Amino acid sequence: MSWLKPSWQGLLAILLCLIALALGAMSKPEAAALAQPEASFDYPYLATKGLMFGLLLLATLASMARLSTIVEALVLFIGAHLAAWLLITGINGYEGTALAPFFLLLAAAWLLGWRCVAVLSSLRPVANWVRTALRLIIPAIFGAWILIIWEAVTRGAGIPFILLPPPSAIGARIAGSLPVLGADVRQTIFKAVIFGYVVGSGAGFLAAIAADRVPFLRRGLLPIGNMVSALPIIGVAPIMVMWFGFDWQSKAAVVIIMTFFPMLVNTVAGLAASGHMERDLMRTYASGYWPTLIKLRLPAAAPFIFNALKINSTLALIGAIVAEFFGTPVVGMGFRISTEVGRMNIDMVWAEIAVAALAGSVFYGVVALVERAVTFWHPSVRGG
Repeated sequence: MSWLKPSWQGLLAILLCLIALALGAMSKPEAAALAQPEASFDYPYLATKGLMFGLLLLATLASMARLSTIVEALVLFIGAHLAAWLLITGINGYEGTALAPFFLLLAAAWLLGWRCVAVLSSLRPVANWVRTALRLIIPAIFGAWILIIWEAVTRGAGIPFILLPPPSAIGARIAGSLPVLGADVRQTIFKAVIFGYVVGSGAGFLAAIAADRVPFLRRGLLPIGNMVSALPIIGVAPIMVMWFGFDWQSKAAVVIIMTFFPMLVNTVAGLAASGHMERDLMRTYASGYWPTLIKLRLPAAAPFIFNALKINSTLALIGAIVAEFFGTPVVGMGFRISTEVGRMNIDMVWAEIAVAALAGSVFYGVVALVERAVTFWHPSVRGG
């Protein structure tokens, strides 16, 4: 038995497949056909049921053989995803009729996908491009399985569309509403978010420098910052709309308020991060405040500053979208969400949520890449 290397995911997947096989019918129409064999019924998985069981069992058994890690991951990937695709396409047109074996096979496929990710995570490649590829592939597989389970459960269990539409419907809505979504992104992100993020973060950084230079400001601003950061956005947004109007300027004002104090607090903390020995060394070189700030203290504070920038990248988007609920022109992501909820167009609401999540992830990722380029010397970056 030295040629076997069983995993708990594989053993559990085999057990689930055997239970599903013992239970029999995968859908209500199939159960009706089995109960009345003389009648003619059309039911899902008429020609693919055996193929799905065979795929899952063969992929599981093959993964337990002592194959190379890459081959094992490839076998698991193909078996899990092909079985999941057959499950989802087979239930199309029979939504809400799935029985327990359907969900057992879905769980078995998910376990194989889990095992695939675990095998890929165990790789320690030497080449940089392979490590980069793995850092992209592993989260992609993980995210794909969230969508696969979402799609299969909503279709198999027949969850009402108004409660939770499947990802395929949301994707179709995005593809069919690109001009509307593009206009909303321009209004919310490229006007309110970008402007408010730059102004709020920049003002917070300059205020932190002033507070570091003037102890009076440090003692006065930080307590106020803690208080203002706790203000509810739903209370600030209507006031900003009254002050600055219904266009993007009022949303940018909300973003400025939300991003100013995280940058202030983190930068002040970062400026105090440099050690006493380094500052004593700068004083022995007769270095004044500004040379010490530029050459020592700001580089030491860079991880804190970028931490604030990453926090603000998500806060800015949330603030702008929520602010649009309280008054905006007939365009914008927050406006669209509030309007389409009232119209019961839930797929459009989810389309806006998906676009906002994608935009926020890209924004965060750009800041993280800049951080890695600027703070390459920091142990957290060198170690990652």
